[in-house]
Amino acid sequence: MKEHSDQEVEHQQKSNAARSSDGIFKFALGVRHYQSGLLFLLLLVGYALRVNMSVGIVAMVDNTSANPDFEEYDWNEQTQSLILSSFFWGYVLIQLPAGTWARKFGAKILLTVSMGICAILTLLTPVMASVGGWSAVVGLRILLGVSQGFIFPCVHTLLAQWVPPSERSRLGTFVYAGSPLGNVIMLAVSGLLASSSLGWPSIFYVSGVIGVIWTALFFTFGSNSPEVDKRISATEKAFIQESLGQETNTEEIKKFQTPWKRIFASLPFISLIVAHSAQNWGFWTLLTEIPTYMKNVLEMDIKKNALLSALPYLVMWLGSFVMSPISDYVINRGYLSVGNTRKLFNSIGLYIPMFALVGLGYVTKDHTEIAVFLLTFAVGINSGTYVGFMLNHMDLSPVYAGTLMGITNFSANIMSILGPLFVGLIVSDATNPVEWRVVFFVAAGIYFVGNTFFVIFGSGSIQPWNNPSRTNGDELEESRDVDKSTETVTNIK
Repeated sequence: MKEHSDQEVEHQQKSNAARSSDGIFKFALGVRHYQSGLLFLLLLVGYALRVNMSVGIVAMVDNTSANPDFEEYDWNEQTQSLILSSFFWGYVLIQLPAGTWARKFGAKILLTVSMGICAILTLLTPVMASVGGWSAVVGLRILLGVSQGFIFPCVHTLLAQWVPPSERSRLGTFVYAGSPLGNVIMLAVSGLLASSSLGWPSIFYVSGVIGVIWTALFFTFGSNSPEVDKRISATEKAFIQESLGQETNTEEIKKFQTPWKRIFASLPFISLIVAHSAQNWGFWTLLTEIPTYMKNVLEMDIKKNALLSALPYLVMWLGSFVMSPISDYVINRGYLSVGNTRKLFNSIGLYIPMFALVGLGYVTKDHTEIAVFLLTFAVGINSGTYVGFMLNHMDLSPVYAGTLMGITNFSANIMSILGPLFVGLIVSDATNPVEWRVVFFVAAGIYFVGNTFFVIFGSGSIQPWNNPSRTNGDELEESRDVDKSTETVTNIK
């Protein structure tokens, strides 16, 4: 009895500390913000290391478009598509176990090792291309994909430990906005580097060095959680722990057996897989092929090509900061339910780009301004999916949100492999706009099918299998309790 009383006193002391610190830390910068900043830089650098090949390969197969003093490779469109897609072969393989390993071994050590390897492999790219040709580059990109497969599971793990619910929307958007910004910077700078005296190898040298710098920073200042961080104050630690409350991984939740059959029999979850897969097909097809399309069809030089290739992702980055507060406002005001809000913004992110891609298929080199506008619009408005299907994993199951993300990301990144390979099969003549039209039409059709399935079968409600240890009556009661809890957290935001 005394033990129980002592526990209550300790809990009350933590609650008082958290409440007293709420006003202090609501707007003040703390260690959690620095940790979020490191994760923002992680995604920025990680995506820069992914997309450097998209512009680099343009100069590698045609050095007259950049600095002609450097080696040129006779790689056809099929080989180029093979190289561009090979990253995802390794990336897909590691998705499912990465989340479990992050919990078991700690996200910090996994990110430090994986990003260090990723940076070294990037630095070796020019040498491997010269010594081993395209097959060596494919092998290197597969390994690079494996190393980056840890990023999103580890980021989810760290955000769950560091970010209070009242700040999750803002800090989460800030962290994930590093992805499109990394695309912007790398695509914009790559053309300038390829045309410089350092030539196209500098694309990989510069991005690889930046990867090494981030690895050193994270090894020095990164931390798995507030509990083990040596720089965090006791007040901020209490604030974070009390704010997270029941959202932390309890021992009870860890003992749950994943209800695989019920998950894969769930239409709302299946619709989430379809939406995520459709998004990745279009996004990565455009991301990897835009530089090639602009050079061969629109006949733009590599400097202009790289800068304009980056523009759509700059708009997407800016759009992510617009969509998030609007989504929260619509839900907080009760104008739409959570599920309908997810469907609305996902439709904005996929249906509107669908029409832009159809129009893009009819644009010729005589109207490059229209082509650039449609590409920018198609990719930029795609930011609606950030507050669409991307958040739906947590809507369906707070307990298994990480598992759901691993499954959908695994499936979606198979599309990331197939998309560029499909371009290689269709586009035999890179200067033929009719062949590129097929690429854009297929992407538009996949956007339509994926989002329509999500709109019909998607849901914003917690599913019964979220807590398999309870009976149906308990599940219903739990759903009501969680709805109230979600409403409270939403109001805090």
